[in-house]
Amino acid sequence: MTDAHTAAYPQLLAGKRVLVTGVLTPKSIAFAIAEAAQRAGARVVLTSFGRAMSLTERSARRLNPAPEVLELDVTSVEQTEALAHHLEQTWGGLDAAVHAVGFAPDDALGGHFMDTPWESVATAVQVSAFSLKTMAAALTPLMPERTGGSLVTLTFDAAQAWPLYDWMGPTKAALESIVRYLARDLGPRHVRVNAVAAGPLETIAAKSIPGFSALKASWTRQAPLGWDPADAAPVADAVVFLLSDLARAISGEVLHVDGGFFSQGAPPSLGAAED
Repeated sequence: MTDAHTAAYPQLLAGKRVLVTGVLTPKSIAFAIAEAAQRAGARVVLTSFGRAMSLTERSARRLNPAPEVLELDVTSVEQTEALAHHLEQTWGGLDAAVHAVGFAPDDALGGHFMDTPWESVATAVQVSAFSLKTMAAALTPLMPERTGGSLVTLTFDAAQAWPLYDWMGPTKAALESIVRYLARDLGPRHVRVNAVAAGPLETIAAKSIPGFSALKASWTRQAPLGWDPADAAPVADAVVFLLSDLARAISGEVLHVDGGFFSQGAPPSLGAAED
């Protein structure tokens, strides 16, 4: 992130305590978010799980200061509650959290929509959507009663049926609906819940999506503002805004950060494209 980006939101998160999930490598969208949050003045803690812990810890050392990395399986209520207890003991609370976790088994992607078994669909929904509710239930009690806090999740446009995206499409639709219901239930506590729908970005997760190369090429051609799939900074900047007090009256929204692609007509057919 350049100084120009930093100048756009000087210290918007000064003093804020922010948890960021989903950091794997420096190309992760979540890494860009953590970096942007630090530049905006936040104290940041990261979470990871299982074999990915070593990757996250290596990436954390590239941030300044290097944040603590805590273990969290987002499908485990017990681990999520233990994480909340740790944050209460060490930070005294939390101001914001970023849900940047998503996963679907191979047979839930790539043109197998009609053949995908429920077990694979259930895994995708629990990890990628229901886990936002699990995190919200454990973490929002840590947020200040008077000023509340902010939850932001990452989605990919769920209003369309995308070639080869298959069950991650309905899963993201569920996630966006969960955002609205959490906004309803957490609003009285002044906790805001929003989603950012990012255009296609070159991450480890993106490589598992069949046809991704064709998708990003189409996006670059059609987005009115253009689109750089190697630059996660615009998404990170939008998340910083939603985490900040500038977004204090925004909740239940899906903010598209995609170069304007979402506003345009149907893209060229991607169904026959090779990755």
